[in-house]
Amino acid sequence: MTDTPTISLPTPPPPGANYVPARRHGDLLFIAGQLPFVDGRLPRTGKVGDTVDVPAAAELARLAALNGLAVADAHLGSLAGVSVVQVTVFVASTPDFTEQHLVANGASDLLIEALGERGRHARTAVAAPVLPLDTPVEVQLVLGVEAP
Repeated sequence: MTDTPTISLPTPPPPGANYVPARRHGDLLFIAGQLPFVDGRLPRTGKVGDTVDVPAAAELARLAALNGLAVADAHLGSLAGVSVVQVTVFVASTPDFTEQHLVANGASDLLIEALGERGRHARTAVAAPVLPLDTPVEVQLVLGVEAP
């Protein structure tokens, strides 16, 4: 088990409205919902089950989770001692789409890849009719932070 991510973190995206990207309360760090921005742009928009398929949506969930880790790293100065407690993945999908859990695997797989056993977590996958900027996915994290 390593104390640093095994992947490269991007520059964390700035908040898109009137909120902070991370807020610590005791030994928990709450990461605001992250979109799958790459270099300030959304690589895809639309609904899963319509213009976005499951593999593409899972990759977007992976990117959003990666942005969440980047926010945590910027807030804490390091991901040493960080573990993932809870992940919520919102999936903008058509009414008949029922594989939100498979989309959410993109985020879960990334977190385990990055943090090993510290990346294992409880998770909720939620269908949504629309998400900000017409993104197909949004990922929210709750992290545990060990005292230094």
